[in-house]
Amino acid sequence: MSRTRTARRLPRTTGLAAVAAATALVLTACSGSDTKDKASTTGGGADRGPITFAVGKDTSGALQKQVDAWNSAHPTQKVTLDELPAAADAQLQQLQQNAQVKSTAFSVLGLDVTWTSEFAANRWIDPMPKSTGTSGLLPAAVESATYRGTLYSVPWQTNGGLLFYRKDLLAAAGITKPPATWQEMQADCARVTARPQAKAASCYAGQFDKYEGLVVNFSEAVQSSGGRVFDDNGNPTVDTPQAKTALDWLAGAFKDGTIAHENLTYQEENGRQAFQSGKVIFMRNWPYVWDLANKTDGSSKVAGKFDVAPLPGLSGTGSSTLGGYNLAVSSFAKHKTTARDFIAYLTSDASERANLLAASTAPTRTDLYEDPALQKKFPYLARLKQSLDSAVARPKAVRYGDVSAAIQDAVYPVLSGQADPATALAPLQTKLTRITSQP
Repeated sequence: MSRTRTARRLPRTTGLAAVAAATALVLTACSGSDTKDKASTTGGGADRGPITFAVGKDTSGALQKQVDAWNSAHPTQKVTLDELPAAADAQLQQLQQNAQVKSTAFSVLGLDVTWTSEFAANRWIDPMPKSTGTSGLLPAAVESATYRGTLYSVPWQTNGGLLFYRKDLLAAAGITKPPATWQEMQADCARVTARPQAKAASCYAGQFDKYEGLVVNFSEAVQSSGGRVFDDNGNPTVDTPQAKTALDWLAGAFKDGTIAHENLTYQEENGRQAFQSGKVIFMRNWPYVWDLANKTDGSSKVAGKFDVAPLPGLSGTGSSTLGGYNLAVSSFAKHKTTARDFIAYLTSDASERANLLAASTAPTRTDLYEDPALQKKFPYLARLKQSLDSAVARPKAVRYGDVSAAIQDAVYPVLSGQADPATALAPLQTKLTRITSQP
């Protein structure tokens, strides 16, 4: 979310072994630096000691192993992992409530890429030191971590939407390549479902429940129609022919069955489960699905039978919304030096490599996309990089929660057949203009 951070099943043992090995390498490298255990007071509360890491729920086991490795090497600077709910909206609410009362309960915050501006503007997070290195990180990810030209967080995980598709079913229907447009996708579905082995499958799954994922999917449809929900200056641009085309297509897809009605309750995990149980031909989702849908323990019926491609669009390849997580230091935290050192540890090359190996988590470090060994293990990396290179960030709105709610309130009734797409966007434009013009 953003990819909304979703709960994941335990990944393969080899992936977890890689986490342990990589974290050991990171901690060994840190042993000669200022991240080793020692007493320090640098003023302003920026000293060393125990901290808490607040982040969305992750059941892969990879993150806890990295925390355990840190704690083993830093016995007086131990990190407590405080897992927040799986849904992004619920995470944001808990983080906001904690910050509004200036609680010291959280030290390092896992922030969705859309939240940096709000937390920075309200002085709930500290600016990162000017010495913080960002070379080698994806430029779009770095931009998401800044507010008014200042770096307030460090990119940790990124995300780009991908089209997962059943390559076996397409091949059986004589289709040699994935669709590049919505029309091609619908035509492919008709050919695939005409065959007995796929006649019960639905065409397309996305994230259309009334939550942040709906904002992501709507934004991608608008971008893939040649428009933008917000322009480069942060001004809303939803009352446009391109946005209307996108909303018309989505509403029509629900009406004609291209997108099954149950998608109105789908978040990331619902779509993943439908896809890997063999019920869906095409699915829009985040890269984390790759590892889970390829498991051979009986939990997936499509292991080895699917591939990924860029999202389709109106007249050609579509555009993803940028997702991911950044790490920031709470303004109210104790032991801020430890907090910053822990962020450096989690965002290191070795830690991000371990996350990719353990749970298909998209790294923010560009060199990992070029690594031959990783490309062999994760053949989709080149296509993911293509998605990220063209991904569009959501606005840096201080009141982003209100922006998201306004879009959900306008779009969801249209998709559920309760409102007319022709009249939904003008009021949304007015509402978004009012929200973003206020401090």
